[in-house]
Amino acid sequence: MLRRVILGLSVGLFTLFCVQGGSGCTSGQDNKGPSSLPAIQLVEAFPKLSFDLPVFLCGDGADDSLLYVVEQEGKIWRFKNDKKTGEKDLFFDISSRIPGRRHNEEGLLALAFHPKFKENGYFYVCYSQHDPRRGLVSRFTWDKRKDEVADTSETVILNISQPYGNHNGCTLAFGPDGYLYASFGDGGSAGDPKGSGQDKSSLLGAILRIDVDATDLGKKYAIPEDNPFKDDKDAAPEIWAWGLRNVWRMSFDRKDGTLWAGDVGQNAYEEVDIIVKGGNYGWNKREGTHDYRGGDKAKDMIDPVAEYGRNKGISITGGYVYRGEAQKSLQGIYLYADYGTGRVWGLKWDADKEKVDTLEEVGHFPRATISSFGEDAKGELYVCGHRVGAIYRIEVKADNEEEDDF
Repeated sequence: MLRRVILGLSVGLFTLFCVQGGSGCTSGQDNKGPSSLPAIQLVEAFPKLSFDLPVFLCGDGADDSLLYVVEQEGKIWRFKNDKKTGEKDLFFDISSRIPGRRHNEEGLLALAFHPKFKENGYFYVCYSQHDPRRGLVSRFTWDKRKDEVADTSETVILNISQPYGNHNGCTLAFGPDGYLYASFGDGGSAGDPKGSGQDKSSLLGAILRIDVDATDLGKKYAIPEDNPFKDDKDAAPEIWAWGLRNVWRMSFDRKDGTLWAGDVGQNAYEEVDIIVKGGNYGWNKREGTHDYRGGDKAKDMIDPVAEYGRNKGISITGGYVYRGEAQKSLQGIYLYADYGTGRVWGLKWDADKEKVDTLEEVGHFPRATISSFGEDAKGELYVCGHRVGAIYRIEVKADNEEEDDF
């Protein structure tokens, strides 16, 4: 019998939630009234498989029957997208290049397959290195004839100095435009001591956008012509958006291309952002919609579309807009979570009015340690149970569904 985690597990925590948008705080998200969004459950998707510190799941865009899980210690496993499967193949192993993580936020953090992976075998990873401490975005090549990835196939695309061990925050994703987007935290420690968030000359505290199918100025990539700071001599031309503390998971809505991000907060607030070209999201002058250390809100700083405080969680995990077919009542809802408390929220965004239409807590899974969401070829959503080592599929909770202990 599949183990299930059901909405309603009680740990006696937290009661309040507040949404922030351009028009300020919206009440009604504290579950006092009737719910308009469906409650969800987490179903163990592959009960015969287990993983060590899984941090991401995705497909490769070439074979819809396959899924890949990234382990923080440096391995990527490949397996059939079948709940009965008991076999997983080691697709990629970079653990020897991550010789003992010195910080719990370091390791192998991100994976993205090239849109033409079937033809060229290219995939991209982000991982931590030391001496000196840095984050690398590298391209590797899968040889389909040998069904293997050679270590010698590495091409380092980005080599970004990391002054501290935390806030590595990397997500890699190819956009609808075919360019590679990469998120990087502010460099770590606390409070952004290097001031990276508001420094447009730094690649830290930003989301980058690069063309990996071209080269320019001696780099292993080119700068797209419409990048916002391409011709700004005081800014890094790679930057697409800035003023971000530590984006932990971003994703494109596969229907309309909107880029969603979860930005981890400092002391008080976690936030959800819709990322736009050239956007400044305020860190370290602001945390969410609130002044940070006396910082003033500049006119060009963009508010998050939602935020929550420490009464609800401690570390946001950005998610996806559901675009699958199996859970029809979730269609168009952005799902995201808190790593520390296991709370999951659903958010409906009104693009015409540019405001949140509905936002509610839709699940609470205190033992799940949700490190990442993932999406398969059909748009079905999964979550990675970081500490428990399992992968769960998101399903709508039936009204008569009995609760099983997680």
